[in-house]
Amino acid sequence: MARPHKQVRYLREGERKQHTPESAALGVEQALGFLEGRWKLEILFRLFGGKVQRFSELERAIAGISQKMLTQQLRQMERDGIVRRIVHHQVPPKVEYCLTDWGQALCPVLDELLKWAERRGPRDGEL
Repeated sequence: MARPHKQVRYLREGERKQHTPESAALGVEQALGFLEGRWKLEILFRLFGGKVQRFSELERAIAGISQKMLTQQLRQMERDGIVRRIVHHQVPPKVEYCLTDWGQALCPVLDELLKWAERRGPRDGEL
């Protein structure tokens, strides 16, 4: 079995780049750019844990998303290497989506971001 750092393609501790404040800001901006989009985070959370979902299942599960927007968001995520599109050549056509190893590696990152946000707690006038 491959080592985890090889599976998800991130660098080991000793191989990490040394960042300046400018390069760190640019890197985080680029990383957040992969997640830009009204529906991308919801799509990610629907696919975490190795789930494989058909296009129609995602469309039904995500309230308010149009077919066009779901297609656009999935194509962007596929182009960025986060989502894998699986086409089954049959009639009627069957297309499924799952996360790549790199996409699955976002799960702990987003969990930590959620914990960070929860630590703030409610402010006056917020729910």
